[in-house]
Amino acid sequence: MFSRPAIVLVAPEIPGNTGTIGRTCVGLDFDLVLIRPLGFDISEKEVRRAGLDYWKYVRCHIFESFEEFLLQTKPDPANLFFFSKRAEKTYFHAPFTANSVLIFGSETKGLPESILSSYQNQTYSLPMYSDKIRSLNLANAATAVAYEVVRQMHF
Repeated sequence: MFSRPAIVLVAPEIPGNTGTIGRTCVGLDFDLVLIRPLGFDISEKEVRRAGLDYWKYVRCHIFESFEEFLLQTKPDPANLFFFSKRAEKTYFHAPFTANSVLIFGSETKGLPESILSSYQNQTYSLPMYSDKIRSLNLANAATAVAYEVVRQMHF
């Protein structure tokens, strides 16, 4: 299904983050995949506001579950990259490809343990050097990783 990179959001909760990530996807020519349940209606004005007038250009695909996403899209497992603050390897060491699928969990829960345990060797973190915060903003994290994919691919 993917002939270009994609960002996958599993159970996103905040419409503004999804809109911002959609805008990044348009700018970098990535696909956006949303895995239900969504914490908002995709037509909410907060999604559109964060994506501005670019939202109409987002190639957005919605799936009922992560399993349905895998069954329907059949991504190459080597192109799947998962992100968790608990991962030991940082995303700087990820061998991204032109068909990378970047998978992020919800803002408050992250990725489900069932997914993380199945893909331990493909799970990466973004470094945080302060103990003053628990996590990074989802939109910021997804954008940082997306630009690392672009850097590695020399786009």
